[in-house]
Amino acid sequence: MTHESTAVGLASAYSNATTASGDWWRDAVIYQVYVRSFADSDGDGIGDLRGVRSRLPHLARLGVDAVWLTPFYVSPQADGGYDVADYRAVDPLFGDLADADELVRAAHGLGLRVIVDVVPNHTSEQHPWFRAALAGEPGARERYLFRRGRGADGSLPPNDWESIFGGPAWTRVADGEWYLHLFAPEQPDLDWTHPEVTAEFDSVLRFWLDLGVDGFRIDVAHGMVKADGLPDIGRGAQATLIGTEPLPFFDQDGVHEIHRSWRRLLDSYAGARIGVAEAWAPSSERLALYVRPDELHQAFNFRFLTCPWDPGAMRTVIDESLSATTAVGAPTTWVLSNHDVVRHVTRYGGGPRGLARARAAAMLMLSLPGSAYLYQGEELGLPEVSDLPPDSRQDPAFRRGRRQQIPAPAPTPHPTVIAPRDGDPTRPGAGTGNGPEAQVCCGPQAGADIGTQAQAATGPEARACCGPQAGGPGAGTRPQAATDCGPAPEAQGQIRPEAEAGIGPEARACCGPQAETGAGPAPDPLTAPEADGQDGLRDGCRVPIPWAGAEPPYGFGPVGSWLPQPPEWAGLSVAAQTGDPHSTLELYRAALELRRAMPGLGAPGAGPSPDPSGMRWLPSPDGVLLFTRPGFACTLNTRPEPVELPAPGRPVLSSAPVETDGRTVRLPPDSCTWWAF
Repeated sequence: MTHESTAVGLASAYSNATTASGDWWRDAVIYQVYVRSFADSDGDGIGDLRGVRSRLPHLARLGVDAVWLTPFYVSPQADGGYDVADYRAVDPLFGDLADADELVRAAHGLGLRVIVDVVPNHTSEQHPWFRAALAGEPGARERYLFRRGRGADGSLPPNDWESIFGGPAWTRVADGEWYLHLFAPEQPDLDWTHPEVTAEFDSVLRFWLDLGVDGFRIDVAHGMVKADGLPDIGRGAQATLIGTEPLPFFDQDGVHEIHRSWRRLLDSYAGARIGVAEAWAPSSERLALYVRPDELHQAFNFRFLTCPWDPGAMRTVIDESLSATTAVGAPTTWVLSNHDVVRHVTRYGGGPRGLARARAAAMLMLSLPGSAYLYQGEELGLPEVSDLPPDSRQDPAFRRGRRQQIPAPAPTPHPTVIAPRDGDPTRPGAGTGNGPEAQVCCGPQAGADIGTQAQAATGPEARACCGPQAGGPGAGTRPQAATDCGPAPEAQGQIRPEAEAGIGPEARACCGPQAETGAGPAPDPLTAPEADGQDGLRDGCRVPIPWAGAEPPYGFGPVGSWLPQPPEWAGLSVAAQTGDPHSTLELYRAALELRRAMPGLGAPGAGPSPDPSGMRWLPSPDGVLLFTRPGFACTLNTRPEPVELPAPGRPVLSSAPVETDGRTVRLPPDSCTWWAF
């Protein structure tokens, strides 16, 4: 027989017992909405909060438990909103505070919880605190990490720390002092030893909790505390060390007291409000410290995202992740894509092969104990858009360049007024350095039509993304723009060139550095690229998603979209896939329905236990993973050819047609199948 799904009609109105209780987060499926690319309500080509609200029924029908919204606060948008100028206000680009309130209420009405980003490691340079610091107001600099420089004249940075985005992590201001920015210069790091910083963020969290949000995704949760004395590291390429070695600016023990205080604050509110750490640590054991019973509820498990398409590697990541979190009584989280990484259809090879692997990986993820995160559009099988024209790119890293010292601004009666946005000709560096010569060879990535599953080839000869890297700035220079905050080797999931991302040695998530060649004029001081910075081509995963229609913008909004959508995406829209039993959208819907209905899926039990999930690996042929949970089995065939083995039960869902006579099964290549017994 050939079998794909028997999920329809099996699910109850509620998810597993833990989800229906106060521990909803232990097995929650949380859907990431990149606000500017989800739905546009006002016709400016940019997604907004009203647009998100209008599309919430799609998420309810999909079967997720919660929505995570990327930053929508007042911001100059130098780093995609992760440079916040006002933590208590909605940027007019996305709406207003009433829109946020209505969105939360509408989500709750559909049974969806809402998680929002909080960015505590740094503010925007346009934040009133930093403007006051530059203006010389007494005590204002104590909220940030200002230091005198080294050398006889103080012209050298205070230490050898490097920005995650390339170049030094210090910028010199007009009076000669330097300030620390582990990310973009537009994102000065806060000093969390200052009591006003602690009090301010307690107030910010309460503001949004009082509005009704259900929790926070904490950006750079490992970064707020720096080692005493800010010691030198003594080596370069520091971004490559993150998550592998101890560093004086990340994963310091002091961050845990901050998270404990936030846990107490969250627990003071009814409804099980949660904190989710975006944290990098040198080991699974160090990462597990962030989710101890008195700290945060979840921490992103990026090791699963970066794992290659290899059964041995996958099993190791799964075992080590479960072991570390089980030891502290916390659930593990699983994620395959987000707004900073190449979409996993493309990472897994692109074309029909990449789509088959992506579908199988999603089913594997949703069968594991713990909580899963979905990135918008992955339920449609969207590939990376790797052929965007240079003049359409919006990733700030694509325009990064040098800037001179920051002049001290004059005091202003309205300190929260923000600078012009990227693309405004009045903003320094806008529109410069983006010609065809700035783009490195990226082959086009065609979309995957569900009916034909025909895509452009993206094998060894084509890379998922490329980007130029070049020489670095001198001391005291300033990059004009940077990328979303988050650590390398995965800045909020951004895989560095050194990290293979799920497709083996033949391809990588991002290409390695490209050498500048040829003679020519000296680089413009506003457009000279930074050393070791991110490639600036993350726009490919941020292209607005298709909802309906035969041509762009596919129902995204009344007119166009801030990034162009491929013409072949008509077959990938929500409308085109709805009702097609072979579509990726219906596969996700069926998987989430079964996840709710089958008692063997979902969360591990609370508290330390040798095997809280009841998960057990069984012997299987080379290239195949086989494990069971109570009343449930999962098989994953990673091989490029079919594999026969004894049927572990009755098939209930498969990412590709499965042939079985009830005794044996022939697993298709690059497929995952769920079984009931």
